[in-house]
Amino acid sequence: MNLKSNNKINPLFSMSSMTDIIFLLLIFFMLTASFVTPSGLPVNLPSSKSSTIVIQKVSVTITKDLKYFVNDQETLLNDLEIVLRNAIGEEEGLVVLHCDKDVPVEHLVNVAGIATSLEAKVSIASTPKK
Repeated sequence: MNLKSNNKINPLFSMSSMTDIIFLLLIFFMLTASFVTPSGLPVNLPSSKSSTIVIQKVSVTITKDLKYFVNDQETLLNDLEIVLRNAIGEEEGLVVLHCDKDVPVEHLVNVAGIATSLEAKVSIASTPKK
């Protein structure tokens, strides 16, 4: 007489479901972290009460010593329109202005005018007020 059970319990633990969960969490954090793309240039941004995060395609930075950067590449003011046109492309673009708070408003308005003449939407970067 054979009294052994036909149902044997497997003592090993399957890690496949745990790795699936970890993989999904990793993808989630990678996607949410890529929405905020800070500018790599040291600019002292002005503060405002309402500060929204915008996904930027083209960023124009004006430093304290009045140097112009388009997507972290230095450009002359005379060449700014050509470089912006190439950076925006043919589709409707969004230009985010990172302007130091010590820069006169005249330079900010000049860059915003160039961007709007290229039919791009302009947004000014700021830090949230505490």
